Amino acid sequence: MKPPPFDYHAPTSVREAVEVLAEVGAHGKVLAGGQSLIPLLNMRIAAPAHLVDINRVAGLGEIRTDATGVRVGALVRHAEVERSAAACLAQPLLRQALKLVAHPVIRNRGTVVGSLVHADPAAELPAVLALLGGSVRLASTTGEREVAAADFFTGPMESATRTGELAVSAFFPAWDGGTKFLEVARRHGDYAMAGVAAAVRLDEDLRVTAAKVACVSVGPAPVVVDVTAACGGRPVASVEWGPVVAAVQDRIEPEADIHATADYRRHLTGVLVERAIKAAADV
Repeated sequence: MKPPPFDYHAPTSVREAVEVLAEVGAHGKVLAGGQSLIPLLNMRIAAPAHLVDINRVAGLGEIRTDATGVRVGALVRHAEVERSAAACLAQPLLRQALKLVAHPVIRNRGTVVGSLVHADPAAELPAVLALLGGSVRLASTTGEREVAAADFFTGPMESATRTGELAVSAFFPAWDGGTKFLEVARRHGDYAMAGVAAAVRLDEDLRVTAAKVACVSVGPAPVVVDVTAACGGRPVASVEWGPVVAAVQDRIEPEADIHATADYRRHLTGVLVERAIKAAADV
């Protein structure tokens, strides 16, 4: 299969890239890793008149890490973050999630920011960003703006990126507690039938002082639920899991497909919520 014809642009700076995007408007698509876009082009699901390849743009391939978290540039590949000791020390949930993303050959080329902009509700990285309260930085000819994860994912395969804007980086905040990402897929590397990322904080007596989860494949966007109150301020070993699971299941909107029924996805999410919180508390 071959993509439809398009005009090819290869800017070498952010300024040049956003100028091209402003000029071509809604008829343009950005190419970074291409692991989502290229199949869409080849299957003629997407047919942009202009392809803006940002792989030559300087300054977008950096991973910056400090005590506040990890900022990932638009050209940073999944595998680079997965292998970065500094990034995974600052935010372990990144490596936990990235190990579940597709297969190594995909992670070697696919980009972290590209996955976020693609906004697939079954993808792991949007859930990580949403759970941590991260953000995406967008550039245009009028300047830059930082969009919080809560406002960035607007629907299935839809983000707050406007026509003419380029996502230049994403920020994943640090978390002073434990994290865990668990999912169930028919085969390793497939999209999850259900997945749960958990972030937990304990006090010195090992009681839960904060607990929240983000769920994938059970709604039009990552579903983030704060279950701190449902955990009752107890040690994890004595938490009553029924109310915790119910608090999450009341918020999700699973749909049936050829892989699983909606009821199975709802049940599976509940199982993963308990397991992920326990594992995060044990880190």
